[in-house]
Amino acid sequence: MEVRVAGHQVDTGDALRHHVSERLNAMTEKYFSRAIGANVTFGRAPHDQFTCDIVAPVSNGHVLKASNRAGDAHIAFDGAADKVERQLKRYAERLRERRSEPMPEIPADAGYRVIESSNDEDTPTSDSPAIVAETHVDIPTASVGDAVMMLDLRNTNALLFKNGGSGALNMVYRREDGTIGWVEPSQG
Repeated sequence: MEVRVAGHQVDTGDALRHHVSERLNAMTEKYFSRAIGANVTFGRAPHDQFTCDIVAPVSNGHVLKASNRAGDAHIAFDGAADKVERQLKRYAERLRERRSEPMPEIPADAGYRVIESSNDEDTPTSDSPAIVAETHVDIPTASVGDAVMMLDLRNTNALLFKNGGSGALNMVYRREDGTIGWVEPSQG
């Protein structure tokens, strides 16, 4: 697996690069040997802390993402790597469970547009928040289990999908306590 390590205002020495490479290679050998590669980026955060962002495409357009912040670059990486390892473990388990079923295709291209705010003083203000960004994506058709897997792999808080069983639009979302919520519209 190809591992790229970069630093923004951070020196990524040989020891850190070696630690990152060894941990990610061991992780992929253990859970998922078909991983394509990983980009690990270190940066500076306020209060003398380090940030670590990991982006690792695995297959079929699935991308594992995690980030962490700590007082030491090694600890920041280990925290982010733990998150990626949990995602990779869940992904590998779900692939084993659904080996006979084809995986739904996840759209890799998402449009993103920022809406400029107007600074006109004549514009009336409202109590509702302003829309600052709009994203266009295809809505995948999936089972609830596959939708939860996509939610984890995309590292997002909510996912709208078309339920393969009922054909209705459903949503899965991550609750504040870490559990998953599922919204299914009533059929009546």
